[in-house]
Amino acid sequence: MANPLNVYKGPDSVRSYFHPESSPPLPLVEIPDCLNPYRRDGVRIYAKMMSMHPANNVKSMPALNLLENSVEKGKTQTVIEYSSGSTVISMSLIARVFHDLHDVRAYLSNKTSPAKLRLMQFFGLDITLFGGPSQPDPDDERGGIRAAERQAKEDDSKINPNQYDNDDNWKAHIRWTGPQILRQLPEINVLCAGMGTSGTMTGLGTYFKNAKPTVYRVGVCTAPGDRVPGPRSHALLAPVQFPWKSAVDHIEEVGSHDSFSLSLSLCREGLVCGPSSGFNLKGLYQFIARRKADGSLAELAGEDGEIHCVFLCCDLPYQYINEYFDKLGAEYFPTIHNEHLTKVDLYRYDDKWEKEPADALDLFFTQDDALASALVPITSKVKPQSQTSIIDLRQPLDFHDFHLPGSVNVPFVHEDTPSPFSEPYILESLWKRLEETFKAPSKELRDLLRGRRILLLCYDGDSARVATSVLRAKGHEADSIKGGFKALRRLREKSDSGFRARNDSGVEVMAVHLPSHIPVAAQVV
Repeated sequence: MANPLNVYKGPDSVRSYFHPESSPPLPLVEIPDCLNPYRRDGVRIYAKMMSMHPANNVKSMPALNLLENSVEKGKTQTVIEYSSGSTVISMSLIARVFHDLHDVRAYLSNKTSPAKLRLMQFFGLDITLFGGPSQPDPDDERGGIRAAERQAKEDDSKINPNQYDNDDNWKAHIRWTGPQILRQLPEINVLCAGMGTSGTMTGLGTYFKNAKPTVYRVGVCTAPGDRVPGPRSHALLAPVQFPWKSAVDHIEEVGSHDSFSLSLSLCREGLVCGPSSGFNLKGLYQFIARRKADGSLAELAGEDGEIHCVFLCCDLPYQYINEYFDKLGAEYFPTIHNEHLTKVDLYRYDDKWEKEPADALDLFFTQDDALASALVPITSKVKPQSQTSIIDLRQPLDFHDFHLPGSVNVPFVHEDTPSPFSEPYILESLWKRLEETFKAPSKELRDLLRGRRILLLCYDGDSARVATSVLRAKGHEADSIKGGFKALRRLREKSDSGFRARNDSGVEVMAVHLPSHIPVAAQVV
């Protein structure tokens, strides 16, 4: 085995990582019995994980072969290819890694999903969209396939490898994929692959025709009028010039719903793959069902009495996520609890904005040293720092009973209301009211917020934390006290070391000698 430890070093490390001749074969994995309805019939099914190539798709090997035989060093500057995604993405990677070419251009249908378009942009592709059919006839002068050809003919610095008409496409699978499968599973009896350009099936079918003629070759096409990313309908294969007809023994037709649902099942059982993989497996299922129904299934068995079948997993599911939901519907997916929260509480939180009580008091208040030991209420001893605003979100009665000096009451929450982080509907309601209030604040609120550092308080700190997130998102420098007034009360109790007395007005005060950063410990009681 080449490079059994799968380690790549030196100046050509990434080239070696991409090249199938300097890396272990891509995995061949038997699917679990829960996905094999024919296991009791002696059928064993294996997934050839083409998605495990560094480019994550079956087109990586054709792309490598196509560019190896198309790029002219010192002359080629641009690669142009019509592709639904996988081929041209693989070309963009291989062009950079092997040929130091950075200008790879994708021609494709204007019906390509936004997710796939972004994926192409992510890999640095220059994209040109074309109207008309999403899978144009390769000979149609109006389509993008012919447009790519014309571009290359008009400028010697540009090449169009043309996966639709270049034998290096299917010969890549004779060179690499077929030999890998046969080495991994010499007892193979059935091979199944989808047909788009037909390159995969043409190459594999041709290889096994010569290397092991007893292998039954099943091609899979899209059901008429339906669409699965990658493969084509049987009718659209007519103009394809590859010798695919001699490379297949039987063709099945599969629809999109089965493709997506079976791919989803494969993913959930640990074989992560895209819809064309489910497409291939469904085609294999249908073929086995036909042979079982007509009593000829056993004819496919090898010397061990079992039927060893291989299908290809062609790419990954992530770029098709939206299509899975569109094709299959909500019943295929678990419910999202509290989904209504996706529309509220939209802004960032930061632990730095949630201050410990003593730290907040030190930041926002200053104490009059001359009155530090006087028997007077706290409101006479401390005052807010300049350019600060203290906003108290509690109810007016609680605010009237006691509040921090200089604070302003903007009532939003009740003491007996659960935390917004424990009750989702409380969070939704609170956030909407905060957002509405501070999105277009009154003049009084604007004066309170503009150019000031803001401290927010509530009963337990959680609602003030939400309000801090909202205000920060709107450009205000806001903080809250962790634990709210409950934490302030605990701080007072912890620091209580004074004595009680009554002043001349009959107001009971607590005279204490505490550090100036804990002025609340001398509050009115």
